[in-house]
Amino acid sequence: QVQFVESGGGLVQPGESLTLSCTATGPGLRGNTFRTKAVDWYRQAPGKGREFVARITRTGEISYADFVQNRFTISRDNAKDTASLQMNALKIEATARYYCNFPFAVLSWGQGTQVTVSS
Repeated sequence: QVQFVESGGGLVQPGESLTLSCTATGPGLRGNTFRTKAVDWYRQAPGKGREFVARITRTGEISYADFVQNRFTISRDNAKDTASLQMNALKIEATARYYCNFPFAVLSWGQGTQVTVSS
């Protein structure tokens, strides 16, 4: 079993920044498991479905949802089995629980990390 553990969320005001991290863990994690796969960030706002936020492939190619608008930066550290999402200029509508997964959401979802943007 492999699962992501997300962290870094919190309560911030509009316009502020947060950096989220997610680390792959579990007895099924092998040396090449993380580094050979893309990593996706998703989010789920209250009362809404889970939506894609960003992806970084194993070769470092990056894609973002349209709503990101150049405000977020995804990165990865294969040595630490960790991906990060730096979020700048946060808007109230960014309030959601944020999750990581491999493409096609093949893993069971972790606990996520809560981001609340409020004045």
